[in-house]
Amino acid sequence: MTEVIKADGLAKTYRIGFFRKRVEALRSATFTVRENEIFGLIGPNGAGKTTTIKILTGLVAADRGSATLLGRPIGEPLARKNLGYLPEGPYFYDHLTVPELLDFHGTLCGMSKAERRKRADELIERVGLSHARDRPIRKFSKGMRQRAGLASALLHRPKLVILDEPQSGLDPIGRAEITRLIRELKDEGSSVFFASHILHDVERVCDRVAVMIQGRVVDVGRLDQLLETKVLEIEIVTEGVAEEHRAELEATGMTWHAASPGAPVRLSGTDPVAAQAALALVVRRGGAIRRYQEHHEHLEDLFVRRATEGT
Repeated sequence: MTEVIKADGLAKTYRIGFFRKRVEALRSATFTVRENEIFGLIGPNGAGKTTTIKILTGLVAADRGSATLLGRPIGEPLARKNLGYLPEGPYFYDHLTVPELLDFHGTLCGMSKAERRKRADELIERVGLSHARDRPIRKFSKGMRQRAGLASALLHRPKLVILDEPQSGLDPIGRAEITRLIRELKDEGSSVFFASHILHDVERVCDRVAVMIQGRVVDVGRLDQLLETKVLEIEIVTEGVAEEHRAELEATGMTWHAASPGAPVRLSGTDPVAAQAALALVVRRGGAIRRYQEHHEHLEDLFVRRATEGT
């Protein structure tokens, strides 16, 4: 499968402050993004996600390592011809309206006037800014600025889209709309690479993810490959189980949780054999099973596990 991004050992050190203190923002970033794939980069604040994106887009030079975009070295202008980019905090000329902003960016991309106008109208509708098309950007909320930036990034129909925290500043409805748009980009044949700290959105939309900790990529792969398959917790919610059966149920290996006498009882544990024994016992004692649920590892669990390993 064609690789639209290939990063090999990217590293970057900054010098900050009066004494030029060395800060390793990126130590070793190695990963690939495939054609027509949604790829998520996750990590805590300061992990190196934005530095990685700035290197890939040519805004910052790497100290070590190499990378390609759409088969070309990142230093070549042609590597960015089919790239759409949305930074975390996009800056715009505040006096412009969204149609004026997109017309300006379309001119930079070499688009004809008719094409710019048609594409701008389409994207303004698509990102949910039709109600504000005549409003100066200085009057936009942060979320509206994100939407304008996304429209700008998609204007020239790029083959590769790189987004830095695209859901930043959006309410739940806005986040859902951006998630839908990312899926649509894949359906249209584009590849999407984005960094985010909203793990639920990453988990819902990404084909593969990379976990970055302290400037290093420590995991890359599909979620079903990265997440542990073992059961973290088994939860059983019951009704009609008397307090007198508590000791008997806990003898199976499950833990008893009840807010008050007569309230529904929640049993928890990690052993499937113990859970099955508790289920059978509840039924024998005249109780009812309201819920049985096995909790497996999610992306947030993976993130916390890798972050606390000190890698």
